[in-house]
Amino acid sequence: MTTFDDREHAFEAKFAHDAELRFKVEARSVKLLGQWAAELLGKSGEEAEAYTGALIAADFEEAGQEDVIRKLVADLAGVADEAKIRAKVGEAMREAMKQITEVG
Repeated sequence: MTTFDDREHAFEAKFAHDAELRFKVEARSVKLLGQWAAELLGKSGEEAEAYTGALIAADFEEAGQEDVIRKLVADLAGVADEAKIRAKVGEAMREAMKQITEVG
């Protein structure tokens, strides 16, 4: 194998690893957002879990976080505005990255 082939395989492996990490972080952040929103809505136990599940399902509508943000804005109307929700999305992404990298 040539050095070029080795570098190509290393790049492909890094790309796959980064994609997997990004997926895990986004999934964990949506779960954290669901727990936060459920608490704001006064849900607990099974209701909170069901709400978090619905938010996770909403995340599959399109790539990125905009689908989740739209759902949160609609669900949290009068409780949290879009600016607060977007700030929480950033916070959840940072916390999810921290959790994933500490475990991994």
